[in-house]
Amino acid sequence: MRSTRIVAGALAVALVAAGCGGKQEREAGGGDTGACEASSGRITIATGNTGGVYYTLGGGLAQLISDNTELNAGAAETGASVQNIQQLVSGDYDIAFSLADTAADAVNGTGSFEGQKQDIAALARIYSNYTQVVVRADAGITSIADMRGKKISTGSPKSGTEVIAHRLLEAAGLDPAADVSAQRLALRPTVDQMKAGQIDGLFWSGGLPTPEITDLTTSLGEDVTFLDITDLLPELKRINPVYDEGTLTADTYKLPADVSTVVVPNMLLVRSDFADNDACAITSLIFDKKDELVKVHKAAAELDAAKAVETDPVPLHPGAEQALNTD
Repeated sequence: MRSTRIVAGALAVALVAAGCGGKQEREAGGGDTGACEASSGRITIATGNTGGVYYTLGGGLAQLISDNTELNAGAAETGASVQNIQQLVSGDYDIAFSLADTAADAVNGTGSFEGQKQDIAALARIYSNYTQVVVRADAGITSIADMRGKKISTGSPKSGTEVIAHRLLEAAGLDPAADVSAQRLALRPTVDQMKAGQIDGLFWSGGLPTPEITDLTTSLGEDVTFLDITDLLPELKRINPVYDEGTLTADTYKLPADVSTVVVPNMLLVRSDFADNDACAITSLIFDKKDELVKVHKAAAELDAAKAVETDPVPLHPGAEQALNTD
């Protein structure tokens, strides 16, 4: 019963915030007190596509913060990583989910942030995203190179999924703008169009399991297959060493066998000027109340305070350092 209430409350927070969106004002009296205790006021969390883990877990985090501190937190649906960082820096959001490769691009001023280094810091490294490349079995696609001339969803514009999709296509010798018919779709319309036979394949970077991918595999069964893309991992690691190999186990989506793939960590980001006391309080809460987040989505089971500090090249926020006892 408690688990049901947590999930329902988390999603309600996310839906309300998605409807409101945008910048929130901090109340007078909030700010950096030098202690590991949250101030009062309103904060917003930038998440990702509806149906993705960012969205679900972000709603759970907002509920957790609201229930355990004087902060009133809301979670908003977004296009995910690139957009999240841009709007975090502009002040539209206070906390943002992001893939580690996109966050590294942001602090280095490369990739989607070419020549414009972003002033961000990390609260923690959290769980890993699994790159899920799913194609229709009748599309004649057995590798990324076979996507030439096909209709492929490369993810929402300015999302971490789109970043990885483009890098994988380029690693396979394809031009994302010319060699594939790129459909820049959020996950829900992507799945709907896959079901309708209107697109041939999709890229998705998300935690396991992703509900919308579960929907797709349940609906189409053997009519869709997952690609092993690890032959392109060496090229990806030349771009960013954060990429690693992982496994989509067969039981994740009731697949015929395990599938090897590429994984990348996720981070929770804030601006560098985010109050130390709030950063400390929120980071502590995430790991102290980990079990509550696992009830929202089992991807949170990966939360590990020992690994949370592994955010390089993104600097760990001083408040997070205090919470994670890194000194």
